[in-house]
Amino acid sequence: MTLTYTQHYIQVTREELIIALRQRITAKRFEHVLRVEQQALALAEQYGADKEAVSIAALMHDYAKDMQLSAMATLATTYWEYPGLSEQNSNILHGFAAAQICRQEYGCCHEGILNAIAGHTIGWYQMDLIAKIVYMADYIEPGRTFPGVEVARELSAHNLDDAVWFKMQATLKYLVDERVPLFAGAIDIYNSWTKQEDL
Repeated sequence: MTLTYTQHYIQVTREELIIALRQRITAKRFEHVLRVEQQALALAEQYGADKEAVSIAALMHDYAKDMQLSAMATLATTYWEYPGLSEQNSNILHGFAAAQICRQEYGCCHEGILNAIAGHTIGWYQMDLIAKIVYMADYIEPGRTFPGVEVARELSAHNLDDAVWFKMQATLKYLVDERVPLFAGAIDIYNSWTKQEDL
């Protein structure tokens, strides 16, 4: 990878971010994150997105995944003050926690990058191109093998909005089928996308 950060979105180089990331997460997750960045950059090339911003968001998306849950919750609720967020599990919390780390530890003020990190699991109310790319790259990176991933890959190659909508519906359906309690914030986001679809 020969991408050099030049826009000063964060206060470190890509190489320094990689070193910090390797120290923060498991080896298996680190490899996943690198695949997500690779996938995200391919989508950025296709759709004309800011590659540096996409790279930062992709590398940061799981930055908080292996930290202690209580610390993760504190960071997450600092980023997004949504009722009941602090009571959620790491699958919900880690994106918001990572966004807060990106803001307070790396000096990132780019809302597109921060929202892409925060919303990479449950989506977000208004997702720009960076957010859509990271949301889908995490879902379709080459290591993913779940049922429906090929459909998601095909949709991502042709229409990101269709792909995002597919992932959002498929994720909620999976949780319902597994009888997992649904986070109200995720339902709100889903409902906002439903309204957008109706426009």
